Amino acid sequence: MVKILFFAVVLVAVNARPSDPYAPPPAYPDVPAQYQFDYAVKDEYSGQDFGHNEGRNGYDTSGSYQVLLPDGSLQTVEYTVSKDSGFVANVVKGR
Repeated sequence: MVKILFFAVVLVAVNARPSDPYAPPPAYPDVPAQYQFDYAVKDEYSGQDFGHNEGRNGYDTSGSYQVLLPDGSLQTVEYTVSKDSGFVANVVKGR
């Protein structure tokens, strides 16, 4: 019984190993990233008020996010990111 169990464990271990452990990682297509998203939460009961939107096309990204501060004002951060200039933010405190 022990021999059969040992043989079964060895058989499972041999079949579970990768076929080529030195294979190169998969190649990803060389296409620029492109996406857009946004969300917002405004809950009168709990007082939550925040949101975020962002869009990207290749190396260029832009967006903004806003959050309700403890003093009741809404702070908005508008930002851009590009390949050459890096992350540039503009903080605006409103209301």
